[in-house]
Amino acid sequence: MLEKPDIQDELIAACLHDEYGLSVAELTFLPLGLDEDSVVYRVVAGDEPPYFLKLRRGRFDEINVAFPKLLADQGVAHVMAPLAAKTGQLWSRLGDFNTILYPYVEGKDGYAVALSDQAWVDFGRVLKTVHTAAVPPTLAPYFPREEYSAQARESVKSFIAHLGEYADGDLVAAQLAGFLNLKREEILDLVGRCERLAQALQAQCPEFTVCHSDLHAGNLLIDADGKFYIVDWDELIMAPKERDLMFIGGGQMGGWRTLQEEALLFYQGYGQTAVDTTALAYYRYERIIQDIAAFSEQIFLTEEGGEDREQALVYLKSVFLPGGVLKIAYISDRTLIEG
Repeated sequence: MLEKPDIQDELIAACLHDEYGLSVAELTFLPLGLDEDSVVYRVVAGDEPPYFLKLRRGRFDEINVAFPKLLADQGVAHVMAPLAAKTGQLWSRLGDFNTILYPYVEGKDGYAVALSDQAWVDFGRVLKTVHTAAVPPTLAPYFPREEYSAQARESVKSFIAHLGEYADGDLVAAQLAGFLNLKREEILDLVGRCERLAQALQAQCPEFTVCHSDLHAGNLLIDADGKFYIVDWDELIMAPKERDLMFIGGGQMGGWRTLQEEALLFYQGYGQTAVDTTALAYYRYERIIQDIAAFSEQIFLTEEGGEDREQALVYLKSVFLPGGVLKIAYISDRTLIEG
């Protein structure tokens, strides 16, 4: 969220005192990310090292904090794990939000700072650890499982069918309606391709593993020494490994290297593995469709969050640039090549 929400700092400080025993001296809103359901702050409490506070609205699954904590406890140093409240829970509540507290790491994300060659190799090694992690029986039932849901595809088709109703909205909504109308046929073709690949994967029943599922450059935090941390585990799921691997060479890792260089370095750490091109193309298509659906909802269905909405429009348009993620998804789709 790029704009500070209407939550009194005093309420946040009181929550941190009651739940974590912190006497807050300084609370600073951080305008990070495009997720309108997540708010983040830097917290200073006395002489202690600072903390990173995340307020998460909407759906919350305990597994999203329990699993990264498990990895960190097992010595996976590149995983950002939450701190326990006084109750022992890894989260608490504040109104409509779940509060999650982390150690604060001074750094920048992977869009602002490039991973070193060695960090890319380490990234591959860490993700292989995630994908091969043994999930305790106490946690396994809490993992969502991939269903190749048509929800985002149906949402996009609905928005496309009703563009005329949004054209008279505010300036951002009118601009988005005009842009989506211009791309109407391309978007509907994209949805159709994604639906066919989803059906193919459902018939194949590929092996599932633990997936972070949101491993773009914005969720890699890199400190001044070049060490990286994988953050934002809100979308954990049991799914084919390609749900994560689609980001490697997929145009969402900051553009510091060629797509081929990304893959070469990453797989040095991850190791040799057979990559299902059907799953890879599906997830790249589906990610684009999810973004179109989410940003359309954010822009068409509310006029709140001015800067967030404007940035969402910029990002959505970038998807369709000549070298953008949609072009990369087309290249990875073997059905286009073979057809």
